[in-house]
Amino acid sequence: MADDDITLDTAALRVLAHPMRLALLNRLRRQGPATVRQLATHFELDSGAASYHLRRLAAGGLIEEDTERGTRRDRWWRARHRISTHDPSTSPDATESRAYVQAVALADGETLRRVAGEVVPFLPDEWFGVSAFMSQNLHLTPGELDAMKRELAGVIERYRTGEPTEGAERVTVQLQMFPLLTDET
Repeated sequence: MADDDITLDTAALRVLAHPMRLALLNRLRRQGPATVRQLATHFELDSGAASYHLRRLAAGGLIEEDTERGTRRDRWWRARHRISTHDPSTSPDATESRAYVQAVALADGETLRRVAGEVVPFLPDEWFGVSAFMSQNLHLTPGELDAMKRELAGVIERYRTGEPTEGAERVTVQLQMFPLLTDET
């Protein structure tokens, strides 16, 4: 794990179980520091609601005021860590863990909807040809799924920790692995 990563504890899971807080944190990580007003406008919130959620994120140790920017009237906020990690198998609080995972799934679904409408139609052929949108249904035991999860996480980690090469663009990798628990396959 890199120095700028955080493993979420129960308190952080509780803070991030709210989809708006997760969205605010992700926006600060992707776009960099921003003011309450900028974030409120981006997410179509009133400034009071945006400020409340930012204070909760700060209390959870996930963001901090960027004191090098702004003034007392115009406070800037920045993410404290590049990446949050959470492994449900190690969480002491299943309720908080499930609420956080549900918020992540909702946020990822929203990202996919945005990508479908705003990104895919305009991707240059070079990037479209190497993009991957796949869904596979497999028959696995919990142990096999865990082994696959760890193997794929290792591959992603190798690419994440390397220095970007010339021509590199920011790429999102979303991986969802869960049992369907239905008869449909």
